[in-house]
Amino acid sequence: MKFHGQSQPRELVGMTRNQIYERKVPVTKLMKEIEDLLPEIRDIRHEIHSNPETGFEEHATAALVSEKLRSWGIAVTDGIATTGVVGTLKGKRPGQRAIGLRCDMDALNIVEKTDLPYASRNKGKMHACGHDGHTAMLLGAAKYLSEKPDFGGTVHFIFQPAEEGLGGGRVMVEEDLFGRFPMDAVYGLHNKPGIPTGQFATRPGAMLANTDSWTVTFNGTGGHGGSGPHLSTDPTMPLGHFILAVQSIIGRSVPALESAVLSIGHVHAGEPGVTNVIPSEAVVCGTARSFDADVRVLLEKRLQEVATASAEIYGCTARLDFERGYPSLINHQEQMEIAVGVAADLVGQDKVTDALAPITAGEDFSYMLQKRPGCFMMIGNGTGENGKFNNLHTPLYDFNDQIIPLGIAYWVSLVTAELGPDSLEKRDAA
Repeated sequence: MKFHGQSQPRELVGMTRNQIYERKVPVTKLMKEIEDLLPEIRDIRHEIHSNPETGFEEHATAALVSEKLRSWGIAVTDGIATTGVVGTLKGKRPGQRAIGLRCDMDALNIVEKTDLPYASRNKGKMHACGHDGHTAMLLGAAKYLSEKPDFGGTVHFIFQPAEEGLGGGRVMVEEDLFGRFPMDAVYGLHNKPGIPTGQFATRPGAMLANTDSWTVTFNGTGGHGGSGPHLSTDPTMPLGHFILAVQSIIGRSVPALESAVLSIGHVHAGEPGVTNVIPSEAVVCGTARSFDADVRVLLEKRLQEVATASAEIYGCTARLDFERGYPSLINHQEQMEIAVGVAADLVGQDKVTDALAPITAGEDFSYMLQKRPGCFMMIGNGTGENGKFNNLHTPLYDFNDQIIPLGIAYWVSLVTAELGPDSLEKRDAA
């Protein structure tokens, strides 16, 4: 893995080791100040974890977020995308720029099996992706900055609902998030099990995939399975050929240097226990993942062509329903460099990579990055004993409280980098 430590941030180039150490003394001070916030922020995280709410139903979570922000003197706008919240804080220094810091608040429909003292009390719902931790870290940063607003311009704290498949980020954008809260850049942060604690990872360009779903329906006449197969058109025949042929799209249609995935998740034909009837309809459903916009179009086109050709051979018809999900999340180079530099200042250059492999999961922060420049960063959630860990979206997963102070420090340092006394804006103005 390529680490950012192969080259120093611009402000450290040419400095001696002692000078670099002196430059990092404020980081030590920042971490000590954040330690004072941790008991309250951990309690908030555990409270949210105990009361998980799924997409567009995060009423209690949103109320908690709004109450905390208001108690810290931060202006609050709620009810965006149903349960979304935006806190707005102006710095004490002069400045016209504004940035957004975004987290997600929703849980998943998963039965928790952790036996933690703060385990889910809402049956069948669980914070299995760490959005409870994301919310807590951003609240911690909001509290710290409300007490020490040593920056110029404005910070918008974006608490987004419904990231898990329902597109709360898209809805916030459609409800004029950036018109109501002008921002020059927007940043996101997500935990990642498998990356050690104390490390960060991101990449330029496409980082997460287009997440599309598709359904192919084959239709024939159906018939008697014993005495009349020759009088029928059987949709299970093109179904079987399609299942085998669909992977040829990846191997023979997608360019070798591009990444794409086609997976089948559901197949249905006929009724259980009815073995002597050839069904008149067969259905196959799956997911399509890609990073490039042209590859996305290609997958849809080839799925239709392979389905149609398979059906025609056996005298059947085929219909493709292709539903576009989240677009690929694409980081912007300048903001990625700022984010990487901030992380490197916090943990050391050797613990930050700007060459994370693309991830074929999806993330609706992508809608925000389509409208404003920004960067999505991963923070290590830990590797566990012997390299074993509970992954996201599993019943045993839990957000790692040990990374809360580092996440808060990342957000605070990002504000300093973008809006502080030595920000890019002021260097450019000089």
